[in-house]
Amino acid sequence: MPPVDSQNPKTFVYPPSTIERADRSLICSPFNPSLFEVMRHQSVSLSAIALENGFKQGYTQRPLSELACDDALGWLIQVGVLRREVDGQGITDSFRLTPLGRQLIEQYQGKNWRTPSWRDRLYNGVIRWLRLPF
Repeated sequence: MPPVDSQNPKTFVYPPSTIERADRSLICSPFNPSLFEVMRHQSVSLSAIALENGFKQGYTQRPLSELACDDALGWLIQVGVLRREVDGQGITDSFRLTPLGRQLIEQYQGKNWRTPSWRDRLYNGVIRWLRLPF
């Protein structure tokens, strides 16, 4: 049986609207690029991101409660940037990047995120609040 190459460079092609929504969600999130850089290599648990831990490690822009952190991470799951880590017993409290998330983070590698405009924040907030599928 031939060995399986798990580092297959196969990339997915996403519609422009999906990429724009995910990008907007990333820059409007309360998280810093350093969190997603770590997620490129390993999963990160909720306890490492929430409260003072995440702020001290540079993962968040300000300390976030576990509920606020989980809600923001949940939104990034819905737009396709993150996924929950799964172990042998089910879903854990850790998060990883999806292929879409990897593409976006690699695009920003070595660069600062653009500052979200008021339009970005408004559009992201309305879609997130209404949970519209576009």
